[in-house]
Amino acid sequence: MDPKNKTSTDFIRLGLFPIFRYPNLLILIVLLVYTIAFAGNSILLLLIWLDSHLHTPMYFLLSQLSVVDLAYISSTVPKTVINYFTGKKNISYVACASQMFFFLTLGLAKCILLTLMAYDRYVAVCNPLRYTVLVSPKVCLQMAVTAWIGAVLAALVHTIYPMNFPICGSREINHYFCEMPAILRMSCVDTSVYEMVKFVSTIIFLLVLFILILASCTLIFLTVLKMNSLNGKKKALATCSSHLTVVSLYFGQAIFIYMTPSSSHTPEQDQTGAVLGTVVTPMLNLLIYSLGNKEVVGALQKCLGKCCNHTNSPSLQCYSQKCSILNFKTIHSQLKS
Repeated sequence: MDPKNKTSTDFIRLGLFPIFRYPNLLILIVLLVYTIAFAGNSILLLLIWLDSHLHTPMYFLLSQLSVVDLAYISSTVPKTVINYFTGKKNISYVACASQMFFFLTLGLAKCILLTLMAYDRYVAVCNPLRYTVLVSPKVCLQMAVTAWIGAVLAALVHTIYPMNFPICGSREINHYFCEMPAILRMSCVDTSVYEMVKFVSTIIFLLVLFILILASCTLIFLTVLKMNSLNGKKKALATCSSHLTVVSLYFGQAIFIYMTPSSSHTPEQDQTGAVLGTVVTPMLNLLIYSLGNKEVVGALQKCLGKCCNHTNSPSLQCYSQKCSILNFKTIHSQLKS
């Protein structure tokens, strides 16, 4: 690397699994997953915005989750792919801090939103008569705003402290983006006090929220067992089981990375967890909450039906026939002349 192209404060990212034997294949797979997740979540947001039947608290929270997933996967994957093909590895101090801040903000907001979605399903199944009061549009908006504000404040704290630790020796980040454990691993001072602060924060934002989600799903299961309707049981169990799948994968990797000391796991393990959280779960959310949701599929079919009907409408057909007749008359008159 040309020393003129970087300053002493620049970091050097080694990229996505630098020791992997087939990097081209890995980048193509990541790019494919990114394309599917980005396109799918964009379509889901459009459907929720267009279809009035989806203007409910549950789908409002789902739209917020799609926004997080779009920003989450876009904050790391495009830059990683561009850097791989251009060979550029350096990143400035400010850019690294900004990337860490946005990554933490989106990650924490996603944890809170998944918890709010579990609460929404709990109220809908266990207290349906009070649903319009407990999860009104105003309350839902307040919960979403609180989630974003809390995520921003916590991310700000956990960006300022790690980025101010002195770094001795190599400034190489064994990762494909600036993540907290990778930065802490380069520090040459004792970070045990901050590790304790990180551990306490992780308990609040990960472990406590995960326990709340499990408690909600447990109460839903107990309520479902008392139901007489078989269809109601299937719908409630399917919703809860799919939500638990996403939650277990996302919270599991985050708890492993952030609730343990940075020195207790390897950079490869950090990268594996990051890929699961930032690349796999946005696509998994799409498959579970969109393709596995009859209301979303119905909204998509209705939207496609309207587009087809608009294209094949009688007025357009009549207009095309008139154009054909006029063109024929014009050509006929020119031939006669």
